[in-house]
Amino acid sequence: MRKSMAYLNHIGLYVANLEEARHFFEKYFEATAGEKYHNPRKLFSSYLLSFEGGARLEIMTRPGLSAMAERSGNYGYAHISLSVGSREKVDAVTMRLTDDGYRLLDGPRTTGDGFYESAVLDGEGNVIEITV
Repeated sequence: MRKSMAYLNHIGLYVANLEEARHFFEKYFEATAGEKYHNPRKLFSSYLLSFEGGARLEIMTRPGLSAMAERSGNYGYAHISLSVGSREKVDAVTMRLTDDGYRLLDGPRTTGDGFYESAVLDGEGNVIEITV
């Protein structure tokens, strides 16, 4: 059996009220929130929540999200993030995907909160983040 080169890093969820969502997951599921991340250029804020079993959930918001979501349906789960182990592998997997015709959305780059990642669309139009 072939060993997988990736593991599920986290799932991203767009929410209307970031603090209320953080409180919900902390209160009912004993999640631990990392520091709040805010990107003033993109008007984007998020928390990365960790759960005892190792799972992580990124809750995210930005102004106008509910109006945008009503038009596009992009409300709720936003992306799946897969860790591949190194910056070099992020670059290699990203290149392989784009060479095979998948659409690159962003990166590879180091994000404002310190993650090295790229984002591509899979064949169904789902956003897949590839990270270290």
